[in-house]
Amino acid sequence: MQQASLWSRPWTVLARRHPSAFLLAAQLLSLMIYPSMDDTSSGRLLFGAVALVVVPLAVWVVNRSSSVHWVAWLLAVPAIALAAAGVLLDLPGLLPWSATLEAALYFYAAGSLIVYMMNDNVVSADELFAAGATFTLLAWGFAYAYFVCQAVYPDSFHGIVEPERPRRWLELLYLSFSNLSATGLSDVVPLGSPARVLVMLEQFAGVGYIATVVSRLIGLTIVRHRR
Repeated sequence: MQQASLWSRPWTVLARRHPSAFLLAAQLLSLMIYPSMDDTSSGRLLFGAVALVVVPLAVWVVNRSSSVHWVAWLLAVPAIALAAAGVLLDLPGLLPWSATLEAALYFYAAGSLIVYMMNDNVVSADELFAAGATFTLLAWGFAYAYFVCQAVYPDSFHGIVEPERPRRWLELLYLSFSNLSATGLSDVVPLGSPARVLVMLEQFAGVGYIATVVSRLIGLTIVRHRR
Protein backbone atom coordinates (compact mmCIF):
# COMPACT_ATOMS: atom_id res chain seq x y z
CA MET A 1 0.00 0.00 0.00
CA GLN A 2 2.80 2.40 0.83
CA GLN A 3 4.58 1.66 -2.45
CA ALA A 4 1.38 2.36 -4.36
CA SER A 5 1.01 5.64 -2.51
CA LEU A 6 4.59 6.61 -3.33
CA TRP A 7 4.04 5.69 -6.98
CA SER A 8 0.83 7.74 -7.27
CA ARG A 9 2.23 10.80 -5.48
CA PRO A 10 4.22 12.15 -8.49
CA TRP A 11 1.13 11.82 -10.68
CA THR A 12 -0.94 13.70 -8.11
CA VAL A 13 1.61 16.50 -7.98
CA LEU A 14 1.77 16.60 -11.79
CA ALA A 15 -2.03 16.76 -12.07
CA ARG A 16 -2.16 19.59 -9.54
CA ARG A 17 0.59 21.66 -11.14
CA HIS A 18 0.07 20.87 -14.83
CA PRO A 19 -3.58 19.97 -15.54
CA SER A 20 -3.19 21.16 -19.13
CA ALA A 21 -0.60 18.43 -19.70
CA PHE A 22 -3.20 15.72 -19.02
CA LEU A 23 -5.67 17.28 -21.44
CA LEU A 24 -3.00 17.61 -24.13
CA ALA A 25 -1.92 13.99 -23.60
CA ALA A 26 -5.52 12.76 -23.80
CA GLN A 27 -6.11 14.68 -27.03
CA LEU A 28 -2.94 13.33 -28.64
CA LEU A 29 -3.60 9.77 -27.49
CA SER A 30 -7.10 9.94 -28.92
CA LEU A 31 -5.52 10.62 -32.31
CA MET A 32 -3.94 7.18 -32.07
CA ILE A 33 -7.38 5.66 -31.47
CA TYR A 34 -9.33 7.46 -34.16
CA PRO A 35 -7.89 5.46 -37.12
CA SER A 36 -9.62 2.36 -35.74
CA MET A 37 -13.00 4.12 -35.72
CA ASP A 38 -15.50 3.77 -38.55
CA ASP A 39 -19.22 4.15 -39.11
CA THR A 40 -20.11 0.84 -37.45
CA SER A 41 -21.68 0.56 -34.00
CA SER A 42 -18.34 -0.43 -32.45
CA GLY A 43 -16.67 2.61 -33.99
CA ARG A 44 -19.36 4.93 -32.66
CA LEU A 45 -19.03 3.27 -29.25
CA LEU A 46 -15.30 3.98 -29.26
CA PHE A 47 -16.02 7.54 -30.32
CA GLY A 48 -18.34 7.95 -27.35
CA ALA A 49 -15.78 6.43 -24.97
CA VAL A 50 -13.17 8.96 -26.06
CA ALA A 51 -15.64 11.79 -25.46
CA LEU A 52 -16.37 10.46 -21.97
CA VAL A 53 -12.68 10.91 -21.12
CA VAL A 54 -11.75 14.11 -22.93
CA VAL A 55 -14.83 16.20 -22.09
CA PRO A 56 -14.40 15.93 -18.27
CA LEU A 57 -10.71 16.77 -18.71
CA ALA A 58 -11.67 19.91 -20.60
CA VAL A 59 -14.01 20.88 -17.76
CA TRP A 60 -11.26 20.17 -15.23
CA VAL A 61 -8.89 22.53 -17.04
CA VAL A 62 -11.56 25.23 -17.11
CA ASN A 63 -12.03 24.80 -13.38
CA ARG A 64 -8.35 25.65 -12.89
CA SER A 65 -8.79 28.97 -14.68
CA SER A 66 -10.78 32.02 -13.66
CA SER A 67 -13.73 31.19 -15.90
CA VAL A 68 -17.24 30.49 -14.71
CA HIS A 69 -17.32 26.80 -13.78
CA TRP A 70 -21.03 26.17 -14.17
CA VAL A 71 -20.99 27.18 -17.83
CA ALA A 72 -18.58 24.34 -18.63
CA TRP A 73 -20.66 21.80 -16.72
CA LEU A 74 -23.84 23.12 -18.35
CA LEU A 75 -22.31 22.23 -21.72
CA ALA A 76 -20.49 19.05 -20.71
CA VAL A 77 -23.23 17.09 -18.93
CA PRO A 78 -25.83 17.13 -21.74
CA ALA A 79 -23.08 16.59 -24.33
CA ILE A 80 -21.95 13.40 -22.62
CA ALA A 81 -25.54 12.27 -22.07
CA LEU A 82 -26.49 12.79 -25.72
CA ALA A 83 -23.32 11.09 -26.98
CA ALA A 84 -23.88 8.09 -24.71
CA ALA A 85 -27.55 7.83 -25.66
CA GLY A 86 -26.80 8.12 -29.36
CA VAL A 87 -24.17 5.38 -29.22
CA LEU A 88 -25.79 2.94 -26.78
CA LEU A 89 -29.31 3.28 -28.17
CA ASP A 90 -28.09 3.39 -31.79
CA LEU A 91 -29.61 6.81 -32.45
CA PRO A 92 -27.20 8.61 -34.80
CA GLY A 93 -29.54 11.59 -34.94
CA LEU A 94 -28.47 12.57 -31.42
CA LEU A 95 -24.80 12.84 -32.35
CA PRO A 96 -25.05 16.23 -34.13
CA TRP A 97 -26.72 17.68 -31.03
CA SER A 98 -23.97 16.27 -28.86
CA ALA A 99 -21.35 17.60 -31.29
CA THR A 100 -22.89 21.08 -31.08
CA LEU A 101 -22.51 21.13 -27.30
CA GLU A 102 -19.01 19.65 -27.46
CA ALA A 103 -17.93 22.29 -29.98
CA ALA A 104 -19.24 25.01 -27.68
CA LEU A 105 -17.47 23.42 -24.69
CA TYR A 106 -14.16 23.11 -26.53
CA PHE A 107 -14.31 26.73 -27.71
CA TYR A 108 -15.18 27.83 -24.18
CA ALA A 109 -12.32 25.82 -22.71
CA ALA A 110 -9.93 27.20 -25.34
CA GLY A 111 -11.00 30.74 -24.53
CA SER A 112 -10.53 30.07 -20.82
CA LEU A 113 -7.00 28.81 -21.39
CA ILE A 114 -6.18 31.82 -23.56
CA VAL A 115 -7.34 34.15 -20.77
CA TYR A 116 -5.27 32.11 -18.31
CA MET A 117 -2.14 32.44 -20.47
CA MET A 118 -2.64 36.14 -21.21
CA ASN A 119 -3.11 37.12 -17.55
CA ASP A 120 0.41 36.16 -16.49
CA ASN A 121 3.67 37.93 -17.26
CA VAL A 122 5.80 34.92 -16.28
CA VAL A 123 5.66 31.78 -18.43
CA SER A 124 5.33 28.58 -16.43
CA ALA A 125 5.53 24.99 -17.64
CA ASP A 126 1.77 24.62 -17.32
CA GLU A 127 1.25 27.58 -19.65
CA LEU A 128 3.41 25.90 -22.27
CA PHE A 129 1.27 22.78 -21.96
CA ALA A 130 -1.79 25.03 -22.10
CA ALA A 131 -0.59 26.49 -25.41
CA GLY A 132 -0.56 23.02 -26.95
CA ALA A 133 -3.84 22.02 -25.30
CA THR A 134 -5.54 25.18 -26.57
CA PHE A 135 -4.49 24.39 -30.12
CA THR A 136 -6.03 20.91 -29.87
CA LEU A 137 -9.19 22.30 -28.28
CA LEU A 138 -9.63 24.72 -31.17
CA ALA A 139 -8.95 21.95 -33.69
CA TRP A 140 -11.49 19.62 -32.08
CA GLY A 141 -14.02 22.44 -31.70
CA PHE A 142 -13.96 23.29 -35.39
CA ALA A 143 -14.01 19.59 -36.32
CA TYR A 144 -17.22 19.21 -34.31
CA ALA A 145 -18.56 22.32 -36.06
CA TYR A 146 -17.78 20.68 -39.42
CA PHE A 147 -19.55 17.53 -38.22
CA VAL A 148 -22.68 19.54 -37.39
CA CYS A 149 -22.45 21.48 -40.66
CA GLN A 150 -22.28 18.23 -42.63
CA ALA A 151 -25.31 16.88 -40.74
CA VAL A 152 -27.37 19.99 -41.53
CA TYR A 153 -26.01 20.49 -45.06
CA PRO A 154 -25.14 16.99 -46.36
CA ASP A 155 -23.10 18.14 -49.39
CA SER A 156 -20.89 20.58 -47.51
CA PHE A 157 -17.62 18.63 -47.84
CA HIS A 158 -16.21 16.53 -50.65
CA GLY A 159 -12.99 14.58 -50.79
CA ILE A 160 -10.69 13.02 -53.35
CA VAL A 161 -11.60 9.49 -52.22
CA GLU A 162 -15.30 8.65 -52.62
CA PRO A 163 -16.34 12.29 -53.01
CA GLU A 164 -20.10 11.65 -52.77
CA ARG A 165 -20.15 10.06 -49.30
CA PRO A 166 -20.19 12.07 -46.04
CA ARG A 167 -16.77 12.73 -44.61
CA ARG A 168 -15.77 10.62 -41.62
CA TRP A 169 -14.76 12.11 -38.29
CA LEU A 170 -11.03 11.66 -38.85
CA GLU A 171 -11.27 13.39 -42.23
CA LEU A 172 -13.03 16.38 -40.68
CA LEU A 173 -10.45 16.51 -37.89
CA TYR A 174 -7.67 16.38 -40.48
CA LEU A 175 -9.31 19.28 -42.32
CA SER A 176 -9.49 21.19 -39.04
CA PHE A 177 -5.81 20.67 -38.20
CA SER A 178 -4.81 21.65 -41.74
CA ASN A 179 -6.69 24.93 -41.60
CA LEU A 180 -5.81 25.84 -38.02
CA SER A 181 -2.10 25.28 -38.66
CA ALA A 182 -2.34 27.22 -41.96
CA THR A 183 -0.73 24.36 -43.90
CA GLY A 184 -3.70 23.83 -46.23
CA LEU A 185 -2.74 20.24 -47.00
CA SER A 186 -6.16 18.65 -46.55
CA ASP A 187 -7.75 16.56 -49.30
CA VAL A 188 -11.23 17.53 -48.04
CA VAL A 189 -12.78 20.50 -49.84
CA PRO A 190 -15.60 22.68 -48.48
CA LEU A 191 -18.23 23.27 -51.15
CA GLY A 192 -21.24 24.82 -49.45
CA SER A 193 -21.29 28.41 -48.25
CA PRO A 194 -21.70 27.51 -44.53
CA ALA A 195 -18.76 25.11 -44.76
CA ARG A 196 -16.55 27.70 -46.43
CA VAL A 197 -17.44 30.29 -43.80
CA LEU A 198 -16.43 27.85 -41.05
CA VAL A 199 -13.15 27.13 -42.82
CA MET A 200 -12.38 30.84 -43.16
CA LEU A 201 -13.19 31.42 -39.49
CA GLU A 202 -10.81 28.64 -38.49
CA GLN A 203 -8.06 30.00 -40.71
CA PHE A 204 -8.51 33.41 -39.09
CA ALA A 205 -8.50 31.85 -35.60
CA GLY A 206 -5.34 29.86 -36.32
CA VAL A 207 -3.38 32.85 -37.60
CA GLY A 208 -4.61 35.01 -34.74
CA TYR A 209 -3.77 32.40 -32.10
CA ILE A 210 -0.21 31.97 -33.33
CA ALA A 211 0.33 35.69 -33.86
CA THR A 212 -0.93 36.76 -30.44
CA VAL A 213 -0.84 33.99 -27.84
CA VAL A 214 2.03 31.80 -29.03
CA SER A 215 4.27 34.71 -30.01
CA ARG A 216 3.65 36.34 -26.62
CA LEU A 217 4.63 33.17 -24.76
CA ILE A 218 7.78 32.87 -26.85
CA GLY A 219 8.67 36.50 -26.19
CA LEU A 220 8.16 36.14 -22.43
CA THR A 221 10.26 32.98 -22.41
CA ILE A 222 13.14 34.75 -24.19
CA VAL A 223 12.96 37.67 -21.77
CA ARG A 224 13.05 35.29 -18.79
CA HIS A 225 16.13 33.48 -20.08
CA ARG A 226 17.94 36.76 -20.73
CA ARG A 227 17.25 37.90 -17.19
